[in-house]
Amino acid sequence: MFGGVEGGGTKFVCAVGSGPEDVRYQISFPTTTPEATIGKAIEFFRAVQAHTPLAGVGIASFGPVDPEPTSPTYGYITTTPKPGWAQVDFRGPIAAALGVPVGFDTDVNGAALGEHRWGAARGLDTFAYLTVGTGLGGGGMVNGRLMHGLLHPEMGHIMLPHDWEADPYAGYCPYHGDCWEGLAAGPALEGRWQFKAEQLPPGHPAWYLEAHYLALGLVNIICILSPQRIIMGGGVMKQAHLFPKIRQKVQSLLNGYVQKAEITQAIDEYIVAPGLGDRAGVLGAIALGQAAAEAARGT
Repeated sequence: MFGGVEGGGTKFVCAVGSGPEDVRYQISFPTTTPEATIGKAIEFFRAVQAHTPLAGVGIASFGPVDPEPTSPTYGYITTTPKPGWAQVDFRGPIAAALGVPVGFDTDVNGAALGEHRWGAARGLDTFAYLTVGTGLGGGGMVNGRLMHGLLHPEMGHIMLPHDWEADPYAGYCPYHGDCWEGLAAGPALEGRWQFKAEQLPPGHPAWYLEAHYLALGLVNIICILSPQRIIMGGGVMKQAHLFPKIRQKVQSLLNGYVQKAEITQAIDEYIVAPGLGDRAGVLGAIALGQAAAEAARGT
Protein backbone atom coordinates (compact mmCIF):
# COMPACT_ATOMS: atom_id res chain seq x y z
CA MET A 1 0.00 0.00 0.00
CA PHE A 2 1.07 3.55 -0.74
CA GLY A 3 -0.02 6.88 0.70
CA GLY A 4 -0.79 9.99 -1.29
CA VAL A 5 -1.22 13.62 -0.24
CA GLU A 6 -2.85 16.02 -2.67
CA GLY A 7 -1.94 19.31 -1.03
CA GLY A 8 -4.11 22.12 -2.36
CA GLY A 9 -4.43 25.73 -1.35
CA THR A 10 -8.06 25.16 -0.34
CA LYS A 11 -8.09 21.56 0.86
CA PHE A 12 -5.92 18.50 1.39
CA VAL A 13 -6.89 15.02 0.23
CA CYS A 14 -5.03 12.03 1.70
CA ALA A 15 -5.52 8.45 0.53
CA VAL A 16 -4.00 5.00 0.84
CA GLY A 17 -4.12 2.43 -1.95
CA SER A 18 -2.32 0.94 -4.92
CA GLY A 19 -4.24 2.41 -7.85
CA PRO A 20 -7.65 3.58 -9.10
CA GLU A 21 -9.36 0.27 -8.35
CA ASP A 22 -7.80 -0.12 -4.92
CA VAL A 23 -8.13 2.95 -2.69
CA ARG A 24 -8.62 1.64 0.86
CA TYR A 25 -8.78 4.82 2.92
CA GLN A 26 -9.35 8.48 2.09
CA ILE A 27 -9.89 11.72 3.97
CA SER A 28 -10.15 15.40 3.00
CA PHE A 29 -9.95 18.50 5.17
CA PRO A 30 -9.52 22.28 4.72
CA THR A 31 -6.08 23.81 4.31
CA THR A 32 -5.48 25.93 7.41
CA THR A 33 -2.06 26.57 8.97
CA PRO A 34 0.93 24.47 7.87
CA GLU A 35 1.40 22.94 11.32
CA ALA A 36 -2.25 21.93 11.71
CA THR A 37 -2.77 20.77 8.12
CA ILE A 38 0.43 18.74 7.76
CA GLY A 39 -0.15 17.41 11.27
CA LYS A 40 -3.59 16.13 10.27
CA ALA A 41 -2.09 14.32 7.27
CA ILE A 42 0.51 12.67 9.51
CA GLU A 43 -2.22 11.66 11.96
CA PHE A 44 -4.17 9.98 9.15
CA PHE A 45 -1.20 7.96 7.87
CA ARG A 46 -0.07 6.95 11.36
CA ALA A 47 -3.55 5.58 12.05
CA VAL A 48 -3.33 3.54 8.84
CA GLN A 49 0.21 2.36 9.66
CA ALA A 50 -1.10 0.90 12.92
CA HIS A 51 -2.63 -1.95 10.89
CA THR A 52 -1.44 -1.55 7.26
CA PRO A 53 2.26 -1.12 6.39
CA LEU A 54 3.01 1.64 3.89
CA ALA A 55 5.78 1.13 1.31
CA GLY A 56 5.95 4.81 0.41
CA VAL A 57 4.11 8.12 0.39
CA GLY A 58 3.82 10.72 -2.34
CA ILE A 59 3.10 14.44 -1.96
CA ALA A 60 1.62 16.42 -4.86
CA SER A 61 1.65 20.01 -3.65
CA PHE A 62 0.48 23.44 -4.68
CA GLY A 63 3.45 25.63 -5.38
CA PRO A 64 5.87 26.95 -6.20
CA VAL A 65 7.89 24.17 -4.56
CA ASP A 66 11.48 22.96 -4.47
CA PRO A 67 11.53 19.51 -6.13
CA GLU A 68 15.34 19.14 -6.31
CA PRO A 69 16.48 16.30 -3.99
CA THR A 70 20.00 17.78 -3.56
CA SER A 71 18.68 21.19 -2.50
CA PRO A 72 18.71 22.20 1.19
CA THR A 73 15.06 23.25 0.78
CA TYR A 74 13.94 20.07 -1.03
CA GLY A 75 10.30 19.42 -0.25
CA TYR A 76 9.50 23.03 0.67
CA ILE A 77 6.67 25.19 -0.58
CA THR A 78 8.58 28.33 -1.50
CA THR A 79 7.26 31.67 -2.81
CA THR A 80 3.53 30.97 -2.66
CA PRO A 81 1.28 33.98 -2.07
CA LYS A 82 -0.89 31.82 0.23
CA PRO A 83 -0.62 33.46 3.67
CA GLY A 84 1.49 31.49 6.14
CA TRP A 85 2.70 28.88 3.65
CA ALA A 86 5.75 30.53 2.10
CA GLN A 87 9.07 28.74 2.83
CA VAL A 88 7.32 25.83 4.59
CA ASP A 89 8.93 22.38 4.83
CA PHE A 90 6.13 20.10 3.60
CA ARG A 91 7.98 16.85 2.91
CA GLY A 92 10.38 16.81 5.89
CA PRO A 93 7.85 16.38 8.74
CA ILE A 94 5.97 13.66 6.86
CA ALA A 95 9.14 11.70 6.03
CA ALA A 96 10.38 11.98 9.63
CA ALA A 97 7.04 10.92 11.13
CA LEU A 98 6.31 7.95 8.84
CA GLY A 99 9.79 6.51 8.20
CA VAL A 100 9.10 5.54 4.56
CA PRO A 101 10.34 6.85 1.18
CA VAL A 102 8.47 10.08 0.37
CA GLY A 103 8.13 11.39 -3.18
CA PHE A 104 7.51 15.09 -3.72
CA ASP A 105 6.45 17.16 -6.72
CA THR A 106 3.97 19.76 -7.87
CA ASP A 107 0.27 18.96 -7.88
CA VAL A 108 0.17 19.07 -11.68
CA ASN A 109 3.24 16.87 -12.17
CA GLY A 110 1.72 14.42 -9.69
CA ALA A 111 -1.57 14.37 -11.58
CA ALA A 112 0.38 13.93 -14.83
CA LEU A 113 2.13 10.87 -13.41
CA GLY A 114 -1.22 9.41 -12.34
CA GLU A 115 -2.68 10.03 -15.80
CA HIS A 116 0.37 8.37 -17.34
CA ARG A 117 0.02 5.25 -15.21
CA TRP A 118 -3.74 4.86 -15.24
CA GLY A 119 -5.51 7.60 -17.21
CA ALA A 120 -5.59 9.62 -20.42
CA ALA A 121 -1.80 9.63 -20.97
CA ARG A 122 -1.21 5.87 -20.97
CA GLY A 123 1.21 4.88 -23.72
CA LEU A 124 2.47 8.43 -24.26
CA ASP A 125 5.93 9.78 -23.39
CA THR A 126 5.44 13.51 -24.03
CA PHE A 127 2.27 15.25 -22.89
CA ALA A 128 1.01 18.21 -20.86
CA TYR A 129 -1.37 18.20 -17.91
CA LEU A 130 -3.10 21.46 -16.98
CA THR A 131 -5.41 22.36 -14.16
CA VAL A 132 -7.72 25.37 -14.39
CA GLY A 133 -9.39 26.11 -11.09
CA THR A 134 -8.44 28.26 -8.11
CA GLY A 135 -5.12 28.61 -9.91
CA LEU A 136 -3.83 27.66 -13.33
CA GLY A 137 -0.85 25.34 -13.51
CA GLY A 138 0.77 22.88 -15.86
CA GLY A 139 3.18 19.99 -15.82
CA GLY A 140 3.62 16.71 -17.61
CA MET A 141 6.29 14.56 -19.20
CA VAL A 142 8.92 14.92 -21.89
CA ASN A 143 10.49 11.70 -23.19
CA GLY A 144 8.94 9.72 -20.34
CA ARG A 145 10.26 11.91 -17.53
CA LEU A 146 8.35 14.39 -15.41
CA MET A 147 9.20 17.97 -16.37
CA HIS A 148 11.93 19.48 -14.20
CA GLY A 149 14.81 21.81 -14.86
CA LEU A 150 15.95 24.88 -13.01
CA LEU A 151 12.80 24.39 -10.92
CA HIS A 152 9.56 23.02 -12.39
CA PRO A 153 7.18 24.31 -15.07
CA GLU A 154 5.24 27.45 -14.22
CA MET A 155 2.94 27.37 -17.23
CA GLY A 156 0.27 29.37 -15.46
CA HIS A 157 2.50 32.43 -15.46
CA ILE A 158 3.26 32.70 -19.16
CA MET A 159 2.29 36.07 -20.62
CA LEU A 160 -0.52 36.33 -23.16
CA PRO A 161 -1.68 39.04 -25.57
CA HIS A 162 -4.18 41.13 -23.60
CA ASP A 163 -6.56 43.36 -25.54
CA TRP A 164 -7.30 45.97 -22.89
CA GLU A 165 -10.12 47.48 -24.91
CA ALA A 166 -11.96 44.18 -25.30
CA ASP A 167 -11.09 43.07 -21.76
CA PRO A 168 -10.23 45.86 -19.29
CA TYR A 169 -9.89 43.38 -16.40
CA ALA A 170 -6.38 43.84 -14.96
CA GLY A 171 -5.89 40.23 -13.85
CA TYR A 172 -5.62 38.89 -10.32
CA CYS A 173 -2.11 37.37 -10.11
CA PRO A 174 -0.30 39.16 -7.24
CA TYR A 175 3.02 38.75 -9.05
CA HIS A 176 2.19 39.41 -12.72
CA GLY A 177 -1.35 40.75 -12.94
CA ASP A 178 -2.50 39.59 -16.37
CA CYS A 179 -0.46 36.41 -16.86
CA TRP A 180 -2.33 33.25 -17.99
CA GLU A 181 -3.44 32.44 -14.45
CA GLY A 182 -4.30 36.08 -13.76
CA LEU A 183 -6.63 36.19 -16.78
CA ALA A 184 -8.10 32.68 -16.96
CA ALA A 185 -8.18 30.91 -13.57
CA GLY A 186 -11.40 30.69 -11.55
CA PRO A 187 -10.80 33.87 -9.50
CA ALA A 188 -10.30 35.82 -12.74
CA LEU A 189 -13.70 34.69 -14.00
CA GLU A 190 -15.29 35.78 -10.74
CA GLY A 191 -13.35 39.06 -10.59
CA ARG A 192 -14.23 39.99 -14.15
CA TRP A 193 -17.89 38.94 -14.22
CA GLN A 194 -18.83 39.01 -10.49
CA PHE A 195 -20.07 35.40 -10.68
CA LYS A 196 -18.35 32.08 -9.93
CA ALA A 197 -17.71 29.84 -12.95
CA GLU A 198 -20.48 27.41 -12.05
CA GLN A 199 -23.00 30.29 -11.94
CA LEU A 200 -22.30 31.47 -15.50
CA PRO A 201 -24.61 29.94 -18.16
CA PRO A 202 -23.02 28.19 -21.18
CA GLY A 203 -23.93 30.98 -23.59
CA HIS A 204 -22.45 33.77 -21.45
CA PRO A 205 -19.72 35.90 -23.13
CA ALA A 206 -17.42 34.85 -20.29
CA TRP A 207 -16.91 31.44 -21.85
CA TYR A 208 -15.85 32.74 -25.26
CA LEU A 209 -13.26 34.98 -23.65
CA GLU A 210 -12.17 32.12 -21.37
CA ALA A 211 -11.77 29.79 -24.37
CA HIS A 212 -9.75 32.49 -26.12
CA TYR A 213 -7.30 32.86 -23.24
CA LEU A 214 -7.01 29.12 -22.63
CA ALA A 215 -6.41 28.49 -26.33
CA LEU A 216 -3.70 31.19 -26.49
CA GLY A 217 -1.82 29.42 -23.71
CA LEU A 218 -2.29 25.99 -25.28
CA VAL A 219 -0.90 27.18 -28.61
CA ASN A 220 2.25 28.33 -26.83
CA ILE A 221 2.58 24.94 -25.15
CA ILE A 222 1.96 23.09 -28.42
CA CYS A 223 4.63 25.12 -30.20
CA ILE A 224 7.21 24.76 -27.40
CA LEU A 225 6.72 21.20 -26.13
CA SER A 226 4.96 19.47 -29.05
CA PRO A 227 2.92 17.30 -26.64
CA GLN A 228 1.26 14.14 -27.94
CA ARG A 229 -1.84 15.06 -25.90
CA ILE A 230 -3.05 17.86 -23.64
CA ILE A 231 -5.10 16.92 -20.57
CA MET A 232 -7.13 19.66 -18.88
CA GLY A 233 -8.60 19.27 -15.40
CA GLY A 234 -9.67 21.50 -12.52
CA GLY A 235 -12.94 23.06 -11.46
CA VAL A 236 -13.33 25.47 -14.39
CA MET A 237 -12.93 22.61 -16.89
CA LYS A 238 -15.95 20.84 -15.40
CA GLN A 239 -17.93 23.09 -17.75
CA ALA A 240 -18.04 20.51 -20.55
CA HIS A 241 -19.18 23.11 -23.11
CA LEU A 242 -15.79 24.80 -22.75
CA PHE A 243 -13.83 22.00 -24.44
CA PRO A 244 -15.32 22.44 -27.96
CA LYS A 245 -14.78 26.21 -27.77
CA ILE A 246 -11.12 25.71 -26.78
CA ARG A 247 -10.47 23.11 -29.48
CA GLN A 248 -11.98 25.28 -32.20
CA LYS A 249 -9.99 28.31 -31.07
CA VAL A 250 -6.72 26.33 -30.94
CA GLN A 251 -7.23 25.21 -34.55
CA SER A 252 -8.02 28.78 -35.56
CA LEU A 253 -4.95 30.24 -33.85
CA LEU A 254 -2.61 27.58 -35.27
CA ASN A 255 -4.06 28.39 -38.72
CA GLY A 256 -2.90 25.12 -40.28
CA TYR A 257 0.73 25.55 -39.24
CA VAL A 258 1.00 22.28 -37.27
CA GLN A 259 0.00 19.68 -39.83
CA LYS A 260 -0.67 16.67 -37.66
CA ALA A 261 -3.90 14.67 -37.84
CA GLU A 262 -4.23 14.81 -34.04
CA ILE A 263 -4.85 18.56 -34.33
CA THR A 264 -6.34 18.95 -37.80
CA GLN A 265 -8.67 15.93 -37.74
CA ALA A 266 -8.91 14.44 -34.25
CA ILE A 267 -8.59 17.37 -31.87
CA ASP A 268 -11.43 15.93 -29.72
CA GLU A 269 -8.94 13.21 -28.73
CA TYR A 270 -6.01 15.62 -28.44
CA ILE A 271 -7.34 18.14 -25.90
CA VAL A 272 -9.14 15.99 -23.35
CA ALA A 273 -10.40 15.76 -19.77
CA PRO A 274 -8.47 13.67 -17.22
CA GLY A 275 -9.11 9.94 -17.48
CA LEU A 276 -9.02 9.80 -13.67
CA GLY A 277 -11.48 12.69 -13.27
CA ASP A 278 -11.41 14.46 -9.91
CA ARG A 279 -9.12 11.74 -8.53
CA ALA A 280 -6.17 12.60 -10.79
CA GLY A 281 -4.45 14.60 -8.04
CA VAL A 282 -4.63 12.15 -5.17
CA LEU A 283 -3.99 9.12 -7.40
CA GLY A 284 -1.03 11.01 -8.84
CA ALA A 285 0.25 11.48 -5.30
CA ILE A 286 -0.04 7.71 -4.75
CA ALA A 287 1.92 7.24 -7.99
CA LEU A 288 4.64 9.56 -6.62
CA GLY A 289 4.76 7.33 -3.53
CA GLN A 290 5.19 4.26 -5.73
CA ALA A 291 7.97 6.00 -7.67
CA ALA A 292 9.74 6.95 -4.43
CA ALA A 293 9.59 3.36 -3.21
CA GLU A 294 10.89 2.08 -6.55
CA ALA A 295 13.77 4.57 -6.43
CA ALA A 296 14.63 3.53 -2.86
CA ARG A 297 14.79 -0.12 -3.98
CA GLY A 298 16.93 0.87 -6.98
CA THR A 299 14.37 -0.44 -9.48
